[in-house]
This record gives sequence, structure tokens and C-alpha cells, in this order.
Amino acid sequence: RSLAERKMASTSQADSKKASAQTSGKGFATRAIHAGQDPEPTTGAVSTPISLATTFAQRSPGEHTGFEYSRTGNPTRKAFEECLASVENAKFGLCFASGSAASATIIHMLNSGDHVISIDDVYGGTNRYFNRVANPASNLKFSFVDLTKQGALAANVTARTKMVWLETPTNPTLKVTDIQLIAKECKKRSLILVVDNTFSSPAIQNPLDLGADIVVHSITKYINGHSDVVMGAVCTNCPKIYEKLKFLQNAIGAVPSPFDCYMAMRGLKTLELRMKQHTKNATEVARFLEAHPKVDKVVYPGLESHPQYDVAKKQMAMAGGMVTFFLKGGIKESRQFLEALKIFALAESLGAVESLAEHPAIMTHAAVPPDQRRKLGISDSLVRLSVGMESIKDLIEDLKQALAAVKLSSKL
Repeated sequence: RSLAERKMASTSQADSKKASAQTSGKGFATRAIHAGQDPEPTTGAVSTPISLATTFAQRSPGEHTGFEYSRTGNPTRKAFEECLASVENAKFGLCFASGSAASATIIHMLNSGDHVISIDDVYGGTNRYFNRVANPASNLKFSFVDLTKQGALAANVTARTKMVWLETPTNPTLKVTDIQLIAKECKKRSLILVVDNTFSSPAIQNPLDLGADIVVHSITKYINGHSDVVMGAVCTNCPKIYEKLKFLQNAIGAVPSPFDCYMAMRGLKTLELRMKQHTKNATEVARFLEAHPKVDKVVYPGLESHPQYDVAKKQMAMAGGMVTFFLKGGIKESRQFLEALKIFALAESLGAVESLAEHPAIMTHAAVPPDQRRKLGISDSLVRLSVGMESIKDLIEDLKQALAAVKLSSKL
């Protein structure tokens, strides 16, 4: 690496240590509000300024204040990266233009011929990138495995395996994998464990504390929480991984705008409060659906009927706001239900204050091959809900009237 790149990494590491020390030992909400966000020194502004500058003056060639070019580093982005790292109990945080950009940058750490073991029920966009971009373009090999099953990881490791990619809970079937157990298996084999923590958020689950090497987020979802920012992020405690990802962040250049960093940082301040309300509403929605005669099955980590309920209870502080359920019937009945909703918006994405409903087989997971969808149980009757923060009475009433619009065949 060049001298400038080494200085950049060294400065970033020193700043991260300083920010971490200032909020060390503080509660989640305190860190979310204050980490990386000291009052602006010139004016005393308590709200972190949006720095739109693309370039920064240097005292002498190669001597700068820690910023030289905004793709390499930006003051607003740096504040958000430090805050996010703090709430993930990480030493380092890096932000990207989207969750997909963050995931792609992590995969760029690997070499041609390397092998990745991924949870089978992975986000459709991640599945698409692995199978249709990283595999043909970089000759990377991927195995999609149900890592909730004992011995599944060990059975799929090869001499070229370098990384394990985990989502928990998964999207959309909400499988919960024991992070600590998988982390121990990875450590034995010197494998990098990546955990996508999007569905939980740092307010619910901290994978690094459980042994993961890298945490990845779609900031678009719960962390921002208002359906108005697209962004991704990566957190780690390993200096070597951080230096590699920092280099790739700069070299590839898929960075977010300062304005989006400001917006996401504002969203992060209320994350803990929002996750409590999301969980409260989702729990009531899940119980309502579980008792409804037109619903075949409900999957929610907070229900004792969830297959990995004990694991969820162990590693998640709350059950979260995502509810998956299976209607009786098929695509016709799913369309009837989704088209009848009034408060739940029929839309992709998740994790915002407003409630959303979607049909994964047609929408978010259409890129997953049909045979793989069938194997995963992503059927035409599966509906995914992102339960928002509206009055629970109104949400239940909306679900009631939409279910009333479903006309079941007499054969069902």
C-alpha cells in the first residue's frame, strides 16, 4: 500500500479508538446518541454537520487532517461509522452505498477458487450476487447449507473454504442459527464468519460478542428506519480485516453520500426505542395470526412454536419486528389478502416505522431459482410482514379485514 493509504488506515484506527474510549461502558441509547458525535468545534453545534466537501486542504503534501478526498473519508460518514461501530460493540465500522455494496466488498476479500458456505435461506439479492456475479466473474464457489442443523457446517467444509456467511434470523423464513456455535466451528478451521444482522439490528443482537468476525447491515432497514435512505455497513474487531475492507472501500468506491450518513445517524438515535415497539406490535400480530383459521402456520422468533425458539431467546434481546406466515391456499389467496390491505403497504424492503407486507416468491426472492425456493419453503402461500409502529389495534383490524377478503376453496 502507498504511504497515503497507510496513513489513512492508521488515522482511522486511532480515531476509532478515541471515539470508543469516550463512550465505553455506556448504555446502548447513550452510545447511539453520542458516539462519534462530539459538538462541532468551531460553532459548538450539537448536531453533526453535513460535510459536502469533496476535497480537503493539506498543510503540506501528504500532511492532512485525516481527510483528503471524500471517497476516501468524509467527516459526516466518519461520525456515523464510529457511532455504528460503538452500538455493534465493534472497534471499526465502514459504510457503503447499499447493503449489496457492503456484501460485495466483503466478497472481494477472497481469491479466485475460494469457497464460501452460506446459509441456505439467504436474502434474494445476496443469493443473486453469489450465484450470478461472484461465481462466474471471480470463480468463487458457494454452497447453500441449512446451518441450523447440527454438523452441517463441518460436512460442507473443503480445502478451499475461506468464509461462512450467516443470516439470523433469515430472510424470509426466519430461521435462527446459533451464532456462538457456528463461530466456534469457524475458529477451529480458521474461517471468517460473516453475520448479516439486518433483521435483528444492533439493539437486539451483537454477533461480534458471540464470536463473529464481520457484521454486515443493510442500513436501509431498521437502523435508518424511515424508508428514505439506501445504505450498507460493515463492522469488525479485527484490525487486519478492517484495513483490507478500508482499502477496498476506497478502491471500489461504493460509498454513501454525507447526507445519507446524516439521515441514518439520526435514525440510529431512536433505534432502541423503535425496536421495542416493533417487537411489541409484532408479537401481538403473530399471536393474532396464529389463532386465525385462514392461516396455516406462523413463524416468529418470539413464539414458542418457532423451531429455534430457545436459540433466539439465548442470543436475541427481543424477537424483532418481522413476521412470516403461510396462508391456507396458494397464489390466488395470497393476492386476495395482499390486495385488500389498507394500512400495511404492499412493498419490498422492511424495518421502517410504517408496516409493510410482501410476497417473497414474486417480489424480494424472485431471483432465487424456483427449485431452491421450493426446497426452502418459500411457497406461493408465504407472506412476509414488516410490522411497523402504528397503533396495534389498527394493524390487527387491517389484517382482519384483509383475511376476510380471502376466499378459501371448499377443498381446503
